[in-house]
Amino acid sequence: MTKRLFKALVASAALTVGATGIASAAECIAPANPGGGWDFTCRQIGKIMHDIGAVDAPIQVTNMPGAGGGLAYNTVVNERSDDADLIVAASSATTTRLAQNAYAGRTADEVRFVGAIGADPGIIAVAADSEYQTLNDVIDAIIADPGSVAFAGGSAVGGFDHLKPLMILKEAGFTDITAVKYIGVDGGADAITQTVGGFTQAMTGDMSEVVSFLANGDIRVVAVLTDERVPGFDDIPTAKEQGYDVVAVNWRGLYVPKGVSDDTFNSWADKLQMVADSPEWAEAMAANGLAPFTKVGGDFQSYVDGLVADISEMSKELGVTQ
Repeated sequence: MTKRLFKALVASAALTVGATGIASAAECIAPANPGGGWDFTCRQIGKIMHDIGAVDAPIQVTNMPGAGGGLAYNTVVNERSDDADLIVAASSATTTRLAQNAYAGRTADEVRFVGAIGADPGIIAVAADSEYQTLNDVIDAIIADPGSVAFAGGSAVGGFDHLKPLMILKEAGFTDITAVKYIGVDGGADAITQTVGGFTQAMTGDMSEVVSFLANGDIRVVAVLTDERVPGFDDIPTAKEQGYDVVAVNWRGLYVPKGVSDDTFNSWADKLQMVADSPEWAEAMAANGLAPFTKVGGDFQSYVDGLVADISEMSKELGVTQ
């Protein structure tokens, strides 16, 4: 054995367990190609964890595209089910696909969801000259005549944009969700164009998609689907303020293998909370159009469980899944 190889092996061994209780040479799987939300989550959170001393060495990022996150999910469940050194980037798309059985029989309880620390807030918007001034106006119109309001959104039928207004309607006691008109188009900008042009009466999407249109006075956002009002958009009320207990955001977070110990799960949750509390993360959110959305540990797992159950039920009612 050469001296160089021996030194490399010793250095590798020294990185296996750090003072923080989690392997220092940890890995984050981004279930997509470089660029985009999951890659951002791994690289930014991993970098900040190291910068603030939550881990002892940089976290390795592995891009694993395939099946909309399904390849990574299967790999974790089947091959790395007790790997304490592994975290995986996740988002609302992850739970939506699990709820709709898009991962070929995989279920949400086969991993443990550690937390989310930022989100692109969901919104409901209308044209600036719309007769609907508030979210209640929109909901009341649908309850009175389900065919009177059509929504445009950037996801396909049964996707997360489609489900956002349905969650609100269910809170209002409206159950005939198949009667609600929805047109899936190619992205938020197209959905806004449909609404401003009068082809649909409302738009369902994310805050990042509407900022420029809002600034130009083209639209009115009647509700943001967060726990609290979004900083910088303090004049936009939440759905919760208007009587609908709905939080629907495109969150950015992590999951870990199901077989890790409670200590490992809690340790990753603590580290994620450290990132959430850091000025470095505040800067990253501001630079990338994210709003604060911090749920970690058991609180986040409960949120995910409820979200998956709701989406699964609505997807079946819509005929998206069996």
